[in-house]
Amino acid sequence: MNATHAFTFLWTPASLVVSSFAVLVTAGLCFIAWRRSGYRPSLGGLELLRMSIVTIAALLFNQPEWVEEYRPKEKPAVAVFWDGSASMGTRDVTTAPSPSSSSMTRGEAIGQLTAGSTWDRLRDRREVVVAPFSTPQPGRGSDLSGPLEEALEKFRNLLGVVLISDGDWNEGQSPAQAASRLRSKGVPVFTVPVGSPDRLPDVELLSLDAPTFGVAGKSVRIPFSIESSLPREYATTVSLKTSDGDEVTREVRVAPLGRTTESLVWLPKTTGDFTLSLEVPKHVEETIADNNRLTAPISIREAKLKVLVVESYPRWEYRYLRNALSRDPGVELSCLLFHPGLSKGGGGNKDYLKQFPSGKDELSKYDVVFLGDVGLDDGQLTAEECRLLRGLVEHQASGLVLMPGWQGRQFSLLDTELGDLVPVLLDAGQPGGWGSRTPGRFELTESGRRSLLTKLADTQDDNLAVWEDLPGFQWYAPLLRAKAGTEVLAVHKDMSNEHGRLPLLVTRTFGTGKVLFMGTDGAWRWRRGVEDKYHYRFWGQVVRWMAYQRNMAKGETMRLYFSERGAAGGRRRDRPRGGPFRPDRDPPLLPRRRRMGNVPGAVHRRRGRPARGGAGLHADGSDARDFVLRQGSRRRTDRPAGASGGDGRDRAHHARKGDRPERRRRPGSIAGGSPGSAALLAASAIVEPSAGGGRVRPSPGGVLGGS
Repeated sequence: MNATHAFTFLWTPASLVVSSFAVLVTAGLCFIAWRRSGYRPSLGGLELLRMSIVTIAALLFNQPEWVEEYRPKEKPAVAVFWDGSASMGTRDVTTAPSPSSSSMTRGEAIGQLTAGSTWDRLRDRREVVVAPFSTPQPGRGSDLSGPLEEALEKFRNLLGVVLISDGDWNEGQSPAQAASRLRSKGVPVFTVPVGSPDRLPDVELLSLDAPTFGVAGKSVRIPFSIESSLPREYATTVSLKTSDGDEVTREVRVAPLGRTTESLVWLPKTTGDFTLSLEVPKHVEETIADNNRLTAPISIREAKLKVLVVESYPRWEYRYLRNALSRDPGVELSCLLFHPGLSKGGGGNKDYLKQFPSGKDELSKYDVVFLGDVGLDDGQLTAEECRLLRGLVEHQASGLVLMPGWQGRQFSLLDTELGDLVPVLLDAGQPGGWGSRTPGRFELTESGRRSLLTKLADTQDDNLAVWEDLPGFQWYAPLLRAKAGTEVLAVHKDMSNEHGRLPLLVTRTFGTGKVLFMGTDGAWRWRRGVEDKYHYRFWGQVVRWMAYQRNMAKGETMRLYFSERGAAGGRRRDRPRGGPFRPDRDPPLLPRRRRMGNVPGAVHRRRGRPARGGAGLHADGSDARDFVLRQGSRRRTDRPAGASGGDGRDRAHHARKGDRPERRRRPGSIAGGSPGSAALLAASAIVEPSAGGGRVRPSPGGVLGGS
């Protein structure tokens, strides 16, 4: 740092004339007085003192100053901060006064200001720093106060700050406070706003919710949403085109200044992978035309979902459920009626079974199993069959629907291995449930309003109105409360106990499969006045929702699931599916992750000794079809979105963190993606046998760790 010193006067012409005149007049008067005294020395000294006082006053009148100037060696800094948040992608900036002219995003509009060449002329005398802030991150917003506060700490010689933003801040403190602190230190803040205060005329295709897979020959319903900022309603024709040349159109009335939700119905004729393209024609007043088209992939298959319905007596709920599923072209139905007290069970149609599927091989064919009012007595289910059902849900990702009845036979299942799968606690003192002459009604919870399982209408408001108008039920199970780690979708509208409202529709994840508890037997009444509109749709959604995970990986060599039992120990379970690996003949493969030198995660093969439990079971407690990834003592398990832990500790931890679970990646872990995405990514891993034993290698695009 360079320093200079100088003594200066801040004089003006007037002050100089006045002070000079005063000094001259005083000098003349002092000389005259000294001469009259005969030039006596004592009087001369007195007059000299007077002259000195007047001279000093004249000097002070011209404002003398001692100036010390310190010049820093580095250049003064100018900080240019530009907003990089997601809101800068809003397309509402026009290049001409007319709103119908071409438009650009807010980020594109500030492109020249963020380019380094724009500030070259200023860089000759100043240090210019151009940096973004509030870059898009999951769970983060726009913080305008942060960069202003950091500017004072980062730059010692800050000359000014240029802030370029659309003004939307939803995180941190108010930017006005930080700007006031900069002003108190003499640092000005120059703001450059970008964006339009009013939304431009636009029709945007918001969503295309095509299902992941469909069945050939069965109509596929494809919902979509259109958002319009136009001030008036208009009619348009929406077209859906497939990659094989099919086209479906529908006339839609687009609501003004709001969102319109509609759906198209497409009938796939052949199997294969297709790409659906939905397009909304451009309106004459629309300024943005590149957001009127969306695409989505879909896989059309020939196979049907295999469903097994097990019931004791053909009650009304069973009869209408059987009709709904048997008429669904995407479902292959099998029914088993025990008829307690009769010597012969079953029914007269070809879809009836004479006995419960024997062995794992026969039972593993079913994607969803419905258990009605059945139990262990009167020659119905056995303890071994309950064990097989549990394994079907836990290890093979099938779904289980529990539909108790007024005879209370399912209470006997609580003492079997199926007891852990029941997502609710039942009142043993009232096994027959509760009946009433006054019909009871469902009331959706917050989770139920968002769930696809309970979606009986296209919009959330219409869906809520449908559930409120559904015919009521006159019997419900003896419920106490839902267990920890479950999700309640609907409760009794009127009845409650010390635990709160009685849960009637409860789901949970058990192992790799799903369990649904239906606490009433009155869903068949939903057909009143509307026939199969809601009844068929609900049970069709139940079957596809519970079989979705199992069918998503069909035909893959490996499937990865999340297991609550494995999650408690921080383990991930992969399950080979088809391919060269055979659990009944091949040695078990248990890859384990551990550090080996500079390799963060290695996959090893461990042999196990088969036990008497059957093919695939081993004496060390493992399953030959399980791939267990271990990472030492520090363990973490990502959960799928919407899942909850067994005791709710994960949810409590997330609540303490502001509902944003911390996501950290350790060496050797499966990288990338949101919680639950590892299950989809690891599906590309391929198991290969070799002469020296099996090994696991990732296929192109796979993410299974190790090298």
